[in-house]
Amino acid sequence: MRVPDLIAKKRDGHSLTEEEISFLIDNYTKGIIPDYQMSAWAMAVYFRGMDNRETRALTQAMIQSGETIDLSPIKGTIVDKHSTGGVGDTTTIVLAPLVAAAGVPVAKMSGRGLGHTGGTIDKLETIPGMRLDLATGKFIEQVNRIGICIVGQTGNLVPADKKLYALRDVTGTVESLPLIAASIMSKKLAAGAHAILLDVKTGSGAFMKTPEEALALAKVMVDIGQGLGHPTAALITDMDQPLGYAIGNALEVKEAIKTLQGKGPDDLTELCLTIGAHLLVLAKKTTNEEEAYQELKGLLHSGEAIDKLAQLIEAQGGNPQVVEDFDLLPKAPVLLPVVSDREGYVDKIDCYQVGHTAMLLGAGRATKEDRIDPAVGIQLCKKVGDYVNKGDVLAYIHAAQHEQGIRAKQAVLEAYRLSDHQPTKPPLVHSVLRG
Repeated sequence: MRVPDLIAKKRDGHSLTEEEISFLIDNYTKGIIPDYQMSAWAMAVYFRGMDNRETRALTQAMIQSGETIDLSPIKGTIVDKHSTGGVGDTTTIVLAPLVAAAGVPVAKMSGRGLGHTGGTIDKLETIPGMRLDLATGKFIEQVNRIGICIVGQTGNLVPADKKLYALRDVTGTVESLPLIAASIMSKKLAAGAHAILLDVKTGSGAFMKTPEEALALAKVMVDIGQGLGHPTAALITDMDQPLGYAIGNALEVKEAIKTLQGKGPDDLTELCLTIGAHLLVLAKKTTNEEEAYQELKGLLHSGEAIDKLAQLIEAQGGNPQVVEDFDLLPKAPVLLPVVSDREGYVDKIDCYQVGHTAMLLGAGRATKEDRIDPAVGIQLCKKVGDYVNKGDVLAYIHAAQHEQGIRAKQAVLEAYRLSDHQPTKPPLVHSVLRG
């Protein structure tokens, strides 16, 4: 095979065979195919797309580019959840112990945050002593012993994706549905999950800005999972405003703990129960979502869900007292209120601006090399639909420095749009796609 011929074939709108796609990915990962040729191929895919068979073949080739995790020694059906990223998205820290408390094993590999979206590993690292770098053998042993383990992604999973994503990032080819879908699903499947629930975000704080775009991506990913033999479903969920009230690592951990105690925000609680119900059905723990939803709701109020989080923290070297004593979490030295200068109903919150402001405070990374400040962030007090009087506090800024906090105050104030009329709240779940 010649690489120029494969570039031209895709450029002219033809489908590549599984062998041709495997040849490209394998040789690019090994450094045999240079960046300039792979850039041309990625641009051809960007304009011409890929059919479902090609996209599944691309995903499989990327999985085979590195090591895979064999979770067959774990008893039961391993379910996994993937979110396409948002602001205040603390669902994994709530969902994992909640689903494990229901008797479904959770063997979760999570990532770090980049840009305005947070990462589960960064959040969990705010808990004193918490270890998230366990070896695979220890990872599996812990899941069999207590039903749950959360670790960082190993560097040897899907090396093709790391190379290809870095290339796409600098060649204007990120926004390609087959390339996005293969990137996400290759990592999920290489990590050993049997069944996958996709939480595809849509709105101003999400990568996919409209429900239609999010649904199109979800359909491609569900087809990949189903086509490669893994039960897969997707929820299209709202990210036109932050999920919950906390944005920032320690702040989100605190909110997740409250949610597991049955005292969390309505939207975060509802989303976790809804996603969790779908996970229980995928794992064949229950036959329908309503039955699963009620079971999970009971676990929140019985204390079993928060007990499972404490068990997870202790098993991985952390201090389980954090579930009772929030003073063990990092705290920012500067706390500044964002005060409304007008009255009305909250009509809109610019979700991206709030997330970006939290990143500038140090809660997130602009580049992979940036250091996270675990204590900083934004605590919202008002959400869409709430009435605000002049002088009411819209949010609190948790900052490392006063000047930094002042800038963040103004940015968050500008993110709020008030109206004389009470708006209709956007649906939390726009649609469900079952495989």
